[in-house]
Amino acid sequence: MTSVTSVAETHPDSSLRERKKAETRRTLRRIALGLFADRGFSQVTAEEIADAAGVSTRTFFNYFPSKEAVLLGADPDRLQQVRDSVLAPPAGTPALAVVHAAVLTWARQATAQVTDLGGDPRDWLRRIKAARADLHLRSAQAAHMDAIEHTVAVALAQRLGVDPERDPYPTLLAALASATFRTCLAFWADSGGTIPLDRLADLAFQAFADGLPETAALRHAVTGATDRKDNH
Repeated sequence: MTSVTSVAETHPDSSLRERKKAETRRTLRRIALGLFADRGFSQVTAEEIADAAGVSTRTFFNYFPSKEAVLLGADPDRLQQVRDSVLAPPAGTPALAVVHAAVLTWARQATAQVTDLGGDPRDWLRRIKAARADLHLRSAQAAHMDAIEHTVAVALAQRLGVDPERDPYPTLLAALASATFRTCLAFWADSGGTIPLDRLADLAFQAFADGLPETAALRHAVTGATDRKDNH
């Protein structure tokens, strides 16, 4: 079956435009992350990022709604993508398995974004980690995660056929999903990407399934990866 989208993607002009847009987006992210790491997130403006990239400020905002979005991935389609990741598994899939699959999807998307920047992923992770430590970014991070949690809770409630205002289960699982992703993301950056992000997420959910034992494989994997990083 041939879709409208696939036909458009095969058109040479469309393909060239998409490649140019993707390259501009990569360039803006590379430059922004470099400036954030060197000067601190709060000391860099969108205008300065655009100027360093050789584009107009308007062009910057065509790609990112704010400078926070460069780090948080808060593009206009993000919440829809999160919702889709929760609704994607077949009907009847246990809710915890749905959340597990969604977090794996987010992990692979985050990994692809870093890989897409080119160069040494460890260097980009270092820059992202440095930028995210800025206190001025905390409120934006909190708002971003709240929006994701709400989106996940509503989508889970839809799958379960319940009202999230009356049943706390979807909201609890949504909080678990966001906390797991945030924690794995932090350790992924700390380890310089030594352990794949989706592997960390898998180990976290295995720990949940096992009742969060103190001997969880997740703890040993993270400790070993940190030790290997420190020895280099």
